[in-house]
Amino acid sequence: MNDISSRHWRPRRPAPLGVAEARRAEFLFGDLHWRAERLVEAAFASEGLHARALPTATRQDLMTGRELADIGQCCPTSFTTGNLANFLRGEAERIGADAVRDRYVFLSVGSCGACRFGQYHQSYELALRNLGLDGFRMLLLAQDRVDQSAGEDAFHLPLSLVLGALWGVLCAEVVQGLEYRTRPYEVVPGATNRAVRESIDLLAEAFRNRPRRGRKWGSLLWHVATPYFLDALRQARARFDAVEVDRLRPRPVVMITGEFYLHTVEGEPNYNMHRWLEAEGAEVHPASIAVWIDYLIRFAIQEAEDRRAALPRAGLRIAAARGLQRLLRFSFDRMRRALNDVPHGMPRQEEIRRLAAPYFHHRMSGGEGDMLIGKAIWAHRHRHAHMVCELSPYACMPNTMSIGAMARVLGDHPDMLYAPIEVKGDAEVHALSRCQMILTEAKKRAAAEFDQALAESGLTLEEARARVAEDPALRRATWRVPHLGRAGAGANLLLHLAGRREGA
Repeated sequence: MNDISSRHWRPRRPAPLGVAEARRAEFLFGDLHWRAERLVEAAFASEGLHARALPTATRQDLMTGRELADIGQCCPTSFTTGNLANFLRGEAERIGADAVRDRYVFLSVGSCGACRFGQYHQSYELALRNLGLDGFRMLLLAQDRVDQSAGEDAFHLPLSLVLGALWGVLCAEVVQGLEYRTRPYEVVPGATNRAVRESIDLLAEAFRNRPRRGRKWGSLLWHVATPYFLDALRQARARFDAVEVDRLRPRPVVMITGEFYLHTVEGEPNYNMHRWLEAEGAEVHPASIAVWIDYLIRFAIQEAEDRRAALPRAGLRIAAARGLQRLLRFSFDRMRRALNDVPHGMPRQEEIRRLAAPYFHHRMSGGEGDMLIGKAIWAHRHRHAHMVCELSPYACMPNTMSIGAMARVLGDHPDMLYAPIEVKGDAEVHALSRCQMILTEAKKRAAAEFDQALAESGLTLEEARARVAEDPALRRATWRVPHLGRAGAGANLLLHLAGRREGA
């Protein structure tokens, strides 16, 4: 018993990163889709810094994460841990372990809370220790600072870089939204993918050459007010203008929700769910990072409101958070307008909270909290999707709670199509088979909705196609289909054509 250490455990403190070292280092990051990662890299470059997105995680990364860290952790932790470990192991074999420590710095989220905010970096540290890279620098991004030792020469992410990265994520998201609303209806296969690549290339160039307007408040005001990024998005829109579409083909719309990593990444960690759904004939409504940020701000506001009596300057904090929330929505909507409002908009957090309230308490903060419940009901009530697919890590407590709450939701909304997919990372056939069963019903509903809209329009399908052929704008990917109470693009287009005929 005397050999047992009585020292308290303390988290590992990384070696301080100085400003000069930061200029020489290459920052590693990941966990986003490729469009956002390209623009974040460009935002770093505009600040004179080097950044590299890790490659999308693979099944081999999952196995490595289980081997080097905790085999009982959820699959996003294993994927991301193994992804970092395999990349650094390969680099260590190429240039040596000491060179890896000097050259690379890993940026990760770290804060007080569950899962990603509280535990992921511990898995990274354990894996790196098992690889013999104990001294590797990993900076934790807390909500308001880079968590490292203070000092005159300590490196801190400038606000201009944070804003550039955020704007890069938002720009990438609206392009992604336009992409997913285009590809299921493209006439020439591959035209959408070509337009996306060209759009992200020109946006990346715009972010690399981003003017620098102040370091703090001046930078914030410039990012909010400038038309610089909107002009780049309009150039991207021109690429999509050349993509011809045929929307008179019924497609079930599937909204993706779930745990942040699994609903954001596109690849093996979520069984290539986005690509698989499209291959099965669906239109995918991808999960929104902007909505997740909006939720985090909303949660901070409601926490401050609950603690108003004990929190210093609570009123000022609440007002500042509400201001940030308005700026986020204002900026995102401006970007959507640059693409003719084709990408999906952001639901109001007040409505999300109200819809979820009977089923999930708004103070429960694990994972995405009440947002998963609220978004599913919102999409169903407003007919933004035929089906909701929730991607959850196997045995993840917050997502298990939301799936349990959805049982009551389905009791109150028996016509909602909901596919909860628990992702283990190595059970692809089971997961896709389960999704396939719900998707089959969604296809039937989309076809029935289309037929009903066709009957209501008073047109035959041939007449509808003839009217579309008369107007080149209707065959353009950037033409916005009005939402007329139907989930499918084809049904809404038929009702629009009927309205134009009646008004003629």
